Amino acid sequence: MSRLSVPTSGRLLPTVRISNSTVVVQKIINRLSRQALISLAIDWIDEPNRALCAPLLGDDDDPNDFYPPVSSPEKLRQLYQDMESRKGPKKEVSDRILEGDWRHGLSLYQLAMADVRYFHEHPTWQKWMVYRILPLTTAPQPGTETDAAEVDHESLAVPRLHPSSFLKNLQSQVLPDTKAHYHLHRLPESRLLLIRVFLIDTPYSNHLLSGNGLSTDSMHTDTSRTLYMIFPDGAPFVYISKIQSTSASSGGADSKLFRNLVTDSIPKALSRPRERYTLKYTKTQGKNLQALLSMKGAGRGNAAEGGWSIYADKKKESPLDTLLPTPPLSEDSSDDVVLENPERGTKRKEPKDTAEEQDIRKARRSAQARFGNSARPEDNKGVERVDISIKDPFVTHRTGGSEVTEYDTGTPSSWAPEVKLTFRGPHVFAGMRQLVEHGIIDGQRMPGWLTGEEGVTVGEVRHGRVQGHHGSGL
Repeated sequence: MSRLSVPTSGRLLPTVRISNSTVVVQKIINRLSRQALISLAIDWIDEPNRALCAPLLGDDDDPNDFYPPVSSPEKLRQLYQDMESRKGPKKEVSDRILEGDWRHGLSLYQLAMADVRYFHEHPTWQKWMVYRILPLTTAPQPGTETDAAEVDHESLAVPRLHPSSFLKNLQSQVLPDTKAHYHLHRLPESRLLLIRVFLIDTPYSNHLLSGNGLSTDSMHTDTSRTLYMIFPDGAPFVYISKIQSTSASSGGADSKLFRNLVTDSIPKALSRPRERYTLKYTKTQGKNLQALLSMKGAGRGNAAEGGWSIYADKKKESPLDTLLPTPPLSEDSSDDVVLENPERGTKRKEPKDTAEEQDIRKARRSAQARFGNSARPEDNKGVERVDISIKDPFVTHRTGGSEVTEYDTGTPSSWAPEVKLTFRGPHVFAGMRQLVEHGIIDGQRMPGWLTGEEGVTVGEVRHGRVQGHHGSGL
């Protein structure tokens, strides 16, 4: 008689194994490089991870076994080190893992480690949506005895994140018709905490789902979904990825539902008695974590993009300092330069720059003034895409018998064209800077959201400015 399966919100143990024939295992393992697979297998064999990643060991020399098990972890480690020292196909390593040493299945902990290894190999693999963590305050409602929760937009408080408590609270918020495995990984080079959430649909009929080493049912793991969260140190923001699904049939509305479920649970998991929080989308997206950290992180450049980036330097405390900084590119002034000839004892004037050279200098000074120290092609902070909708109204009047359309600076108008701008590239704002430096774009007239100083990648522009509730939220 099969065991009774009841709903539970308990999280999956890291020792739960998944059959190697499932889609999720094949997808995670096959996308790694040969070197990454060998390094990963050696990490699994090491003592700290061996209990959660136990390989198949033995002394049985079966002549029909293409990958006979070895007798000890030390011999198995030496086997993979020998593979590392020579060249060969990736399939040699993946087959050895899936059909040999871990033929009984990979644990959830192993799959999480493989996912993290792929993340290190491809740091721009995920597209992140940035949310701001805002505290809630209680205010009494007139005429009632209850208090209403209001968002405190002016607070600079950063919630304390205790990983184990946060995951416990997060799991309690997830509906009991889902199973989840959580994995924490620290990115010390970027001061980021990565949380991987592996979700499995309604496993009530799955009597094999347990933490005693038995495999899970492929019906559930083949419709699994993976979501990633990143918490930057000392910043009231969280980066959330899109749902990664192992099956095309499990995408769409279902994936969005799972994502909204986890997103709604994050502020509840962070909240404490008399200390509640909510999430607000900042209209910022991107794949480059360094770019997101510069716009929505804990550094001084968080609200100092574009031309204001010169004040993100710790040496310049404020733009209101009594001693103003030296104007950028002032040494490139086009004024006449007087040169002395010590042999003849005479002085002569350096010839003036041509009109073309003066235009180039002017364009470069304009770019430096508008972008400051930001938007450099080599700064590794590239934003790949910027989507802007222009909602500015236009006014139309007749002049000399012809119809003329002008930009409306405030006059009410019932006509506004649907204009959407999408900029794509490895570094959108660096490309804008180069266009200004070459005189293609007038740096004096370009709007601030084109320099990146608004700190948004998705927004709506009205009367030339990105609106607060559609833009940065500052």
